[in-house]
Amino acid sequence: MAEHPNATVVREMNEAMASGDMEGAASRVADDVVWHEIGRGEPRRSKAELAASMADWSGYDIKYEVHDVLASDDHVIALGTATATHGDRSLTYRTAEIYHVRGGKVTERWAFSDDTKAITDFFG
Repeated sequence: MAEHPNATVVREMNEAMASGDMEGAASRVADDVVWHEIGRGEPRRSKAELAASMADWSGYDIKYEVHDVLASDDHVIALGTATATHGDRSLTYRTAEIYHVRGGKVTERWAFSDDTKAITDFFG
């Protein structure tokens, strides 16, 4: 069975991010995206805010491995494992990410983890 087109959008966005291709990732995100981060309070409310937020992570090496992507016409859920390294510190955590995709673009994203406190402590 072929992959749902919304799953393809999310999978390709995550693969682009994982390879450092931020332009490729951004091409799959709506200009008015709402992006909820783990432990970060207010979401990013545009592609520009998201890009600025990602620039803050420039000192971190973050690898994300997608384990599974489940999709419908309304939602996509991606399950994965992230490993972040900063200097001599590292953190590995599992995530579940929920996306809305419209017209081939991610319009909203929520991320959840198995250890929100560790993520908040690690990223400050």
